[in-house]
Amino acid sequence: MRVAKWVQAEHYAIVGAALEAARQQANLTQVELARRLGKPQSVVSGYESGKRRVDLVEFLVIARALGADPVEIFGQVAQSVAGGGR
Repeated sequence: MRVAKWVQAEHYAIVGAALEAARQQANLTQVELARRLGKPQSVVSGYESGKRRVDLVEFLVIARALGADPVEIFGQVAQSVAGGGR
């Protein structure tokens, strides 16, 4: 397994895609999730598109707002990053 020396831009897109899938599974729009988070919709759009970084604590808050299991979402991210060989 090749390990990345540093985080690549596509890794943020992987995190965003996993959070977007969880949002869609929860049947929420970006606007609805943004309201739950007390943030503008552009914040949700930013991290879902991989243009905005999500730190660990923020990741947990987002997962909680989605009513999702953060460990499950993180597992999907880890699998995608490892599967990409990056």
